[in-house]
Amino acid sequence: QVQLVESGGGLVQAGGSLRLSCAASGSTFRNYNMGWFRQAPGKEREFVAAIATSGAATTYTDSVKGRFTIARDNGKSTVYLQMNSLKPEDTAVYYCNAEYVAGINQKYTYWGQGTQVTVSS
Repeated sequence: QVQLVESGGGLVQAGGSLRLSCAASGSTFRNYNMGWFRQAPGKEREFVAAIATSGAATTYTDSVKGRFTIARDNGKSTVYLQMNSLKPEDTAVYYCNAEYVAGINQKYTYWGQGTQVTVSS
Protein backbone atom coordinates (compact mmCIF):
# COMPACT_ATOMS: atom_id res chain seq x y z
CA GLN A 1 0.00 0.00 0.00
CA VAL A 2 1.23 3.48 -0.83
CA GLN A 3 0.60 6.75 0.98
CA LEU A 4 0.41 9.98 -1.04
CA VAL A 5 0.86 13.55 0.15
CA GLU A 6 0.29 16.47 -2.20
CA SER A 7 1.73 19.96 -1.83
CA GLY A 8 2.24 23.10 -3.87
CA GLY A 9 -1.30 24.35 -4.28
CA GLY A 10 -2.28 27.94 -3.68
CA LEU A 11 -3.75 31.12 -5.12
CA VAL A 12 -2.39 32.45 -8.40
CA GLN A 13 -3.49 34.98 -10.97
CA ALA A 14 -4.60 33.91 -14.42
CA GLY A 15 -1.58 33.35 -16.64
CA GLY A 16 0.58 32.33 -13.69
CA SER A 17 2.23 29.05 -12.82
CA LEU A 18 2.24 26.52 -10.01
CA ARG A 19 4.06 23.23 -9.48
CA LEU A 20 2.30 20.51 -7.56
CA SER A 21 4.24 17.72 -5.90
CA CYS A 22 3.07 14.35 -4.64
CA ALA A 23 5.37 12.43 -2.34
CA ALA A 24 4.80 8.70 -2.05
CA SER A 25 5.80 6.36 0.75
CA GLY A 26 5.12 2.89 2.01
CA SER A 27 5.69 0.97 -1.19
CA THR A 28 7.91 0.75 -4.25
CA PHE A 29 7.12 3.94 -6.12
CA ARG A 30 8.48 2.84 -9.49
CA ASN A 31 5.88 0.07 -9.66
CA TYR A 32 3.00 2.55 -9.81
CA ASN A 33 1.50 4.44 -12.69
CA MET A 34 0.92 7.93 -11.35
CA GLY A 35 -1.69 10.52 -12.21
CA TRP A 36 -3.33 13.79 -11.31
CA PHE A 37 -7.07 14.37 -11.12
CA ARG A 38 -9.05 17.44 -10.13
CA GLN A 39 -12.46 18.26 -8.78
CA ALA A 40 -14.08 21.66 -9.07
CA PRO A 41 -17.00 22.69 -6.82
CA GLY A 42 -20.20 21.01 -7.91
CA LYS A 43 -18.44 18.87 -10.50
CA GLU A 44 -17.21 15.31 -10.69
CA ARG A 45 -13.57 14.43 -10.31
CA GLU A 46 -11.85 14.45 -13.69
CA PHE A 47 -8.62 13.13 -15.11
CA VAL A 48 -5.84 15.64 -15.74
CA ALA A 49 -2.62 13.79 -16.54
CA ALA A 50 -0.86 10.46 -16.06
CA ILE A 51 2.63 9.06 -16.35
CA ALA A 52 3.73 5.45 -16.68
CA THR A 53 6.03 3.67 -14.26
CA SER A 54 9.23 4.46 -16.15
CA GLY A 55 8.16 7.97 -17.08
CA ALA A 56 8.42 7.15 -20.78
CA ALA A 57 4.73 7.63 -21.51
CA THR A 58 2.47 10.50 -20.52
CA THR A 59 -1.10 11.43 -21.30
CA TYR A 60 -3.18 14.57 -20.74
CA THR A 61 -6.73 15.70 -20.94
CA ASP A 62 -7.26 18.00 -23.90
CA SER A 63 -7.92 21.12 -21.84
CA VAL A 64 -4.42 21.13 -20.32
CA LYS A 65 -2.31 19.96 -23.26
CA GLY A 66 0.50 22.39 -23.94
CA ARG A 67 0.10 24.05 -20.54
CA PHE A 68 0.63 21.28 -17.97
CA THR A 69 3.51 18.83 -17.72
CA ILE A 70 3.59 15.70 -15.58
CA ALA A 71 6.93 14.27 -14.51
CA ARG A 72 8.25 11.81 -11.96
CA ASP A 73 11.44 11.24 -10.04
CA ASN A 74 11.57 7.60 -9.03
CA GLY A 75 14.63 8.23 -6.90
CA LYS A 76 12.65 10.71 -4.80
CA SER A 77 9.35 8.80 -5.01
CA THR A 78 7.68 11.97 -6.20
CA VAL A 79 5.44 12.96 -9.08
CA TYR A 80 5.05 16.55 -10.22
CA LEU A 81 2.53 18.58 -12.15
CA GLN A 82 3.92 21.77 -13.64
CA MET A 83 1.01 24.05 -14.48
CA ASN A 84 1.62 27.06 -16.71
CA SER A 85 -0.71 29.63 -18.28
CA LEU A 86 -3.29 28.90 -15.62
CA LYS A 87 -6.90 29.82 -16.22
CA PRO A 88 -9.76 30.42 -13.79
CA GLU A 89 -11.35 27.19 -15.02
CA ASP A 90 -8.34 25.30 -13.66
CA THR A 91 -9.55 26.12 -10.15
CA ALA A 92 -10.12 22.85 -8.30
CA VAL A 93 -8.83 20.50 -5.67
CA TYR A 94 -6.05 18.50 -7.28
CA TYR A 95 -5.58 14.89 -6.25
CA CYS A 96 -2.61 12.62 -6.74
CA ASN A 97 -3.39 9.07 -7.84
CA ALA A 98 -1.32 5.91 -7.79
CA GLU A 99 -2.27 2.79 -9.70
CA TYR A 100 -0.71 -0.63 -9.24
CA VAL A 101 -1.44 -3.19 -11.92
CA ALA A 102 -1.22 -6.60 -10.26
CA GLY A 103 -2.50 -8.58 -13.23
CA ILE A 104 -5.18 -8.79 -15.84
CA ASN A 105 -8.28 -7.03 -14.48
CA GLN A 106 -6.57 -6.52 -11.13
CA LYS A 107 -5.66 -2.96 -10.23
CA TYR A 108 -5.18 -1.17 -6.93
CA THR A 109 -5.75 2.57 -6.76
CA TYR A 110 -4.72 5.02 -4.06
CA TRP A 111 -5.44 8.71 -3.55
CA GLY A 112 -3.88 11.62 -1.76
CA GLN A 113 -5.84 14.09 0.35
CA GLY A 114 -5.83 16.81 -2.31
CA THR A 115 -4.41 20.30 -2.62
CA GLN A 116 -6.42 23.40 -3.51
CA VAL A 117 -5.53 25.40 -6.61
CA THR A 118 -7.33 28.71 -7.08
CA VAL A 119 -6.80 30.85 -10.18
CA SER A 120 -8.12 34.39 -10.01
CA SER A 121 -9.15 36.34 -13.08
